Amino acid sequence: MFDIDKMMMREAIKQAQLAARKDEVPVGAVIVHHGKIIAQAHNQVEMLNDPTAHAEMIAITQAANFLSGKWLTDCVLYVTAEPCSMCAGALVLSRIQRVCFGAQDPKTGAAGSLWNILDNPRLNHRIEVVRGVLGEECGALLSQFFISKRARNN
Repeated sequence: MFDIDKMMMREAIKQAQLAARKDEVPVGAVIVHHGKIIAQAHNQVEMLNDPTAHAEMIAITQAANFLSGKWLTDCVLYVTAEPCSMCAGALVLSRIQRVCFGAQDPKTGAAGSLWNILDNPRLNHRIEVVRGVLGEECGALLSQFFISKRARNN
């Protein structure tokens, strides 16, 4: 893990905090191209009533638009939680170079926890994965959100 990874994950955490303030599951993502942030997003599933509006999916679309192409070969994704299977599949299809995530997701994680889609030799593209970047901080955001949500629902 490099200092740049921590710095960029802090930017993703800012996006996750924005999601939490909007009562969305606090996941944030940024995509970096040659050291510059070209996309940043947070979950918008509730706001858009769209199960595909995950931070990673929105950031992939923004980055592809910024680069005017579908391949993100020279890009790195920083995301506060381990990508799910949908997001992992989209990352493989985008041919992103590297994914750094914070909190592991033992229930739906597709970057090594439950499945390993990002580094699967049966697929046409394999992604370098860095796990646990500011993982405790990212995990605490998620835990606090769900504790608060359960308290409000009771």
